[in-house]
This record gives sequence, C-alpha cells and structure tokens, in this order.
Amino acid sequence: MKYMKSQMKKLTKDNKDLQISLKDLIDEHDLDKSSAIRALYHSEVAAGGKYQSAYQALDLPKG
Repeated sequence: MKYMKSQMKKLTKDNKDLQISLKDLIDEHDLDKSSAIRALYHSEVAAGGKYQSAYQALDLPKG
C-alpha cells in the first residue's frame, strides 16, 4: 500500500476521529499539516492500522 496525500486528506476530511488526531499531532509535536498527515497515515492506516480498509476503499474505481 502506497501513501497518497490526496487520499489521506479525503480520509481525514470524512472522519471526525482522524480530524481530532491530526489536530493533536500538529499541536503536540509542532508539525506542519503535511507532515502530520503523513504521520497519521503511518500510525492509523499503514500495516494493518484501524483505518486501512477505509483508505484502500478510496482507491477503488467508482462505478
């Protein structure tokens, strides 16, 4: 599975819990939004994370 910033932004936009986690990462670690989104991907999506299936579903063709 490959990190795609646009997919992570969409996943975060559609999920209130991820929005809260993103804001916490930015505040606690003094990260810019881009770095925080990447960190969120690695902690919550990649390698069987809680939101992996939702992230993968964004990559499915519409139809």
